[in-house]
Amino acid sequence: MQGAAKDFQAALLHKARWRPWEFAVWLIAFALPLLVPSHSLMVNEIAIVALFAMSLDLILGYTGIVSLGHAAFFGFGAYAAALFAKLVMPDPMVGLVVATVLSAALGAVASVTILRGSDLTRLMVTLGTALLLLELANKLDWLTGGADGLQGVVMGPVLGLFEFDLFGRTAAWYSLSIVLILFLLMRRIVHSPFGATLKAIRDNRLRAMAIGIPVASRLVTIYTLAAAVAGAAGALLAQTTGFASLDVLAFDRSADVLLMLVIGGVGWLYGGIAGALVFKLLQDWLSAVTPQYWMFWIGLILVLLVLVGRDRLFKPWTWFGRRA
Repeated sequence: MQGAAKDFQAALLHKARWRPWEFAVWLIAFALPLLVPSHSLMVNEIAIVALFAMSLDLILGYTGIVSLGHAAFFGFGAYAAALFAKLVMPDPMVGLVVATVLSAALGAVASVTILRGSDLTRLMVTLGTALLLLELANKLDWLTGGADGLQGVVMGPVLGLFEFDLFGRTAAWYSLSIVLILFLLMRRIVHSPFGATLKAIRDNRLRAMAIGIPVASRLVTIYTLAAAVAGAAGALLAQTTGFASLDVLAFDRSADVLLMLVIGGVGWLYGGIAGALVFKLLQDWLSAVTPQYWMFWIGLILVLLVLVGRDRLFKPWTWFGRRA
């Protein structure tokens, strides 16, 4: 038993080890605001949606919980950060922490709804949670601005030193820094014994319960963590744009992040990053080329991904061969 435990720990450590290409990816990401300063705002947006996608991957790819209402935590974090900056203090770091903690609290409360029922039940319950928050934000227009959005949000300098500029360079580095910190946290979690129990729950919940894994507490914990990360992503969006609207709670936001994971792959944190990058670049390019039909082309790409497979899509010579 001790030998098996040591082998298991060694396997986890091997998976958690950084690869050379990973260092290159993050170095390039942080260099982009300098290499392409005119696209710093796009870099900032991709970093934020990548963090949002990774938060969904924690519950979808690693735990097997399908959600159509993950935008509830993203939007809640956005409004929390914007309201904190407008009503309390404009310090972005403090506002980020407050929004993350409040989103985690919301996730802990909402986690009760995913402990029972089938996948379809959880799908509808998560969607209902997001729609309830959307309608609440719309009705409380004296606080949230309603359909007009929460305007007049002014952020102070990051760490009291770095002012947000019009070109978005400070915003991009600020978002990338937070994304990297939370990525390291999530990476450590998924490659830990706790992460291994999540995969066991994903693969077979009844068997996980039979071998003594506390399934309910694991689900509550990971759902709360995913909500906190999604709230941090929403807070970054509100802080770097100085605006929060009902769009951050809309169903489209939940659907888009799910599509990003379909493109990039689930059960792999870099899948959220890759999916966000491809989706946002395609959205930007196709909406410029065909403003009215860009969703058609993205839908066509998703159909190809499902029919052909992500790995086979870039190897046309294998399309008509036998599947392994």
